[in-house]
Amino acid sequence: MMKIDKIIATFFLFSLIVAMSLPVQATAEVESFDVDAARNAVTRSDHEAVARYYDNAAVETHAKAQEQKRLLEQYEDKSYLYGREAQDMLAHTYALARKYEKETQANTREAALHRQMASQLEENGLIPLSLSLSLSLSLSLQKLSTISDLN
Repeated sequence: MMKIDKIIATFFLFSLIVAMSLPVQATAEVESFDVDAARNAVTRSDHEAVARYYDNAAVETHAKAQEQKRLLEQYEDKSYLYGREAQDMLAHTYALARKYEKETQANTREAALHRQMASQLEENGLIPLSLSLSLSLSLSLQKLSTISDLN
């Protein structure tokens, strides 16, 4: 009977270690996003792409938060399996769940902001400054070539 308890406790601790290592790997993927792309988004399609990125990040962090909540329930229900570490594991898991919930909210807000910017560009018919400059330059060159053709 004692051997089975040790096997179960070892299995749960191993599961915890695996679960804690997964969010770290996924966070590294999220951090690899080019922040400059979000800052330099000027066209409607740029803002929509950034919004899609933040939507995907929100889905990921929401899934992580749900996983931490499931672990938290397990730790609360079976705290006797974890001995002295039970309180530390509960606190750590609770903190991770809150962190992921806040990240989900931040990602959702960021996606909404970029969607709003994209729709404002579309509604107002605004052209990004760089595109506007290149268009005016090409129009000026066309005028010059027309004038030189007349001479």
